[in-house]
Amino acid sequence: IRLHLAEEKVCRDITELFRDDFIRALQESFLWPTEACALLLGPDCGHFDIYASWNITLPKVPKPPVVPPTPPKPGSPQSRVLFLTDIHWDAQYAEGSAIKCKEPLCCRNESGTPTWRHPGAGYWGTYSNCDLPLRTVENLLQNVAKAGPWDWVYWTGDIPAHNVWSQTRAQQLNELTIISKLVKKYLGPKVTVYPAVGNHESTPVNSFPPPFVQGNRSSQWLYDTMAEEWATWLPAEALETLRFNCCVCFGCFLFFSRYESTITGQFFGHTHVDQFQMFYDQETMTRPVGVAYIAPSVTTYINLNPGYRVYYVDGNYPGSSRIVLDYDTFILNLTLANDPVWSLLYRASTAYDMPILFPSNWDALIKNFLTDDRVFQKFWYLMHKGHVSEPCKDTCKTSLICFLRSGRYDLLQQSVHTPQYYAFVCQMFFCL
Repeated sequence: IRLHLAEEKVCRDITELFRDDFIRALQESFLWPTEACALLLGPDCGHFDIYASWNITLPKVPKPPVVPPTPPKPGSPQSRVLFLTDIHWDAQYAEGSAIKCKEPLCCRNESGTPTWRHPGAGYWGTYSNCDLPLRTVENLLQNVAKAGPWDWVYWTGDIPAHNVWSQTRAQQLNELTIISKLVKKYLGPKVTVYPAVGNHESTPVNSFPPPFVQGNRSSQWLYDTMAEEWATWLPAEALETLRFNCCVCFGCFLFFSRYESTITGQFFGHTHVDQFQMFYDQETMTRPVGVAYIAPSVTTYINLNPGYRVYYVDGNYPGSSRIVLDYDTFILNLTLANDPVWSLLYRASTAYDMPILFPSNWDALIKNFLTDDRVFQKFWYLMHKGHVSEPCKDTCKTSLICFLRSGRYDLLQQSVHTPQYYAFVCQMFFCL
């Protein structure tokens, strides 16, 4: 409260919500005070190496021979893959409510009435600190159902809204159930959906106790409902893994480097914007070995158009490389949303003049950003799904290029140490 991070009610509610988990974590922690301070408040407060206690053991055999990627033959089959992420449905969204408010999330009944400077929340969504009404989510699912068929679907979580100070388990489960049933309704029983758990699925947000935590303080209440709702799509062994929740992997970049000729795609959401990140070989840190595709959010939070992604992957035939050949990003332009139309914002190969989407091509694009600001500003515009208020210059540009080159979080920390940089990283990783 004294730090003025949010309104007093928000601070008190979120403190109450996190209290038991926070106390339990402190009781079980082996961190020194300076390490805990660095983890919570940043490097100016102390030092914490997130990788220090993690030992990733790889096989004691030579790395498999590197097989450079090659384009498929013309006319080879392709798979169309739908990617949905960060829906953030707000059950309290209210058309006509204030889009500027004192809470972290606006456009709700409790946000108050709009002022003469700012119109009220729109019917389909709003450019502000607002999430989406259910009708927009359902309209999206209706649209992608018509745009099918899909070979498969990736759905990377984050169903609830950003009112993280006032959520209950019952609300989280209700929203999980409703959205899961809508996905089944519109995409149909024949398409396989691969869902993933987002950091907002639990309450408190980001709270996923390890398996040794049992009883009411565990997350079993969440995993059991997920397993029930997603049983249509996932095999029994995947459901068992979900219930055990052993899915977090630090040091995964070691696997990406070692098995660069096996891993053909990495698909993420979470940041809400349209980005990518590079992985490089562990020997020289200069040869690109992989790309993490970060798809745009369905939600508008913050100041964005709703969006989704379609990947084109080398198809199902003997000898297929399974590499990502191209992708399209679609948006709902809220400035034209009286009659909602989900339209193509861009195709990657065309927008960035890349003949194919190999890691080396993405690495070359980043280098081009450094010499051609016009290309970089185009990326900045597309990154925000066609809705930006100002260009990205100087520290903003340096920090973003660092982010794009830093699939390894420890390298990202070493790149730039400015307040603006840490604010950018906070927005990308922690606040969404």
